[in-house]
Amino acid sequence: MRKHRNLQLFLQIIIFILLTSVGAFCKRVPAAPIPIFVDVTEEAGIYFKHTNGKTEHKHIIETMGSGAVFFDYDNDGDAELYFVNSGSIPEDKQHARLQSAPPSSPGNVLYRNEGNGRFTDVTEISGTGDTGYGMAAAAGDIDNDGDADLYVANFGPDILYRNNGDGTFTDITEAAGIDNQSWGIAAVYLDFNLDGNLDIFVVNYLIYDLSMPVETYKGIIGYGHPRRYRGTADVLYRNNGDGTFTNVAEEAGVTNPDEGRGMAALACDYDNDGFPDIYVTNDTNRNFLYRNNGDGTFTDESLFIGSGYDENGVAEGSMGVDCGDYNRDGWLDFIVANSEKATLYKNEEGIFTDATVASGLQQPTLPFVGFSPLFLDYDNDGHLDIFCANGHPQDVIEILQDHETYAQRDQVFRNNGDGTYREVSENAGPYFLAARVGRAAASADYDNDGDVDIVIMNSNQRPVLLRNEAGNRHNWLGIKLVGTRSNRNGIGAKVRVTAARLQSASTGRPITQVAVVKSGSSYASGSDVRLLFGVGEHERVEKIAITWPSGLTQELERVGVNKILTISEPEN
Repeated sequence: MRKHRNLQLFLQIIIFILLTSVGAFCKRVPAAPIPIFVDVTEEAGIYFKHTNGKTEHKHIIETMGSGAVFFDYDNDGDAELYFVNSGSIPEDKQHARLQSAPPSSPGNVLYRNEGNGRFTDVTEISGTGDTGYGMAAAAGDIDNDGDADLYVANFGPDILYRNNGDGTFTDITEAAGIDNQSWGIAAVYLDFNLDGNLDIFVVNYLIYDLSMPVETYKGIIGYGHPRRYRGTADVLYRNNGDGTFTNVAEEAGVTNPDEGRGMAALACDYDNDGFPDIYVTNDTNRNFLYRNNGDGTFTDESLFIGSGYDENGVAEGSMGVDCGDYNRDGWLDFIVANSEKATLYKNEEGIFTDATVASGLQQPTLPFVGFSPLFLDYDNDGHLDIFCANGHPQDVIEILQDHETYAQRDQVFRNNGDGTYREVSENAGPYFLAARVGRAAASADYDNDGDVDIVIMNSNQRPVLLRNEAGNRHNWLGIKLVGTRSNRNGIGAKVRVTAARLQSASTGRPITQVAVVKSGSSYASGSDVRLLFGVGEHERVEKIAITWPSGLTQELERVGVNKILTISEPEN
């Protein structure tokens, strides 16, 4: 017995010495912040499942997946979730929206955020359960009445829902003049003519007919390669200000049907001239960057400013896209997910440079098919990190190739603050260790705790809601804009936040973060229009400078942190 007690005492002493040594080492060498995301899908009450209607024919529409949107439809300060579903394969594209679908037919689902970490399915009450073969959705206040409306892009007729302001929506597609019959795969709200009304840009993918023959690879039926099909024109709906829209894509110069195999788009002012431009990613074709000429027309500048091809002059299989100022120089950069690697386009005063290799993103993203990239500051240190949802489009790829898989794990990259990134996926939580068929992603601080959360849509699988458990250890500031002369959502506004004590080691000057309010990003999805700025250990924001779409500028000084601030545009 005495020997046993002596052994216990000896082991306790050894453990104490080890713990003391480890503690001292940790104090000398502090660990770099890592993201910690927890899968709270079931806990949050989300039971949606994406259905692609998989058939033996393997129609290419089955493999594309669909999107999700975070938006506050009831103006209670909590971000709701709208999931787009695909569903059963329709008889043909013209009848893709089932007018009398049986109750069991899968449709889109709207979840109301209860503000306590849980969501409630309000699809039936809200009237938003479209049963078309869905692809994407976007949220924006088209009539400036204070309520966000919904645009849904389908394989077949699109749909526009007007928010009635009482928890219900009305289908105003026909009355509004929305008549896109092509394969819509992304939608973005923007005010391209700065008249205070939100317009809608719709990305169309391929000309695909359900009667087309099957595609085989080594005698195995698989999904057709996109180059087997012709591209199609995109659509730009101008808001007429009276509840109707007019397609002005051709006169505006944003169609490009010969080269377009559009997968995603975003609207942002890349050249800082005050007008929103449009960037379109194309699958196996060069990407388009439409510069807004300020007169209702656009010019595709991608060939001249370095955003159409990668540094090797290759037109990549581009999927989703996002923009953000990752190096904090005041110019919006692009992150594009591709069929082999991500591409980081660094904006150098309106000219783009492929910074993928220099940033350290090429090697870790090379083995994956990226669909949905997101710029986000997961640890609130003031530097934009990157999330990407991955998944191969070909479900028989493992039979055809030894080194590729259909399901793939998603990735998180930490911004090192010096223009480079480091992958931290393995330490980001159990979710990142499992492989899924990732497609769409969107972000929002859905629980209003000061750090950014993520929802991921997986093809023919359940979505995943990831709650950020560590980001709010640093200070933060949330900003919601309310336009008066500009569109009500403030979409297109640029916000500059300066924390004077956030010092640059090289210059000692205050560092300013820039963000833009945008609708639509990643793939087929939309993140919350509220902005979230991380400010590290700093307890006060010295200045907030806003450039509204109307051209009006506004400044606020000495603002406290760790709160959500609502800022209204001055009337004059």
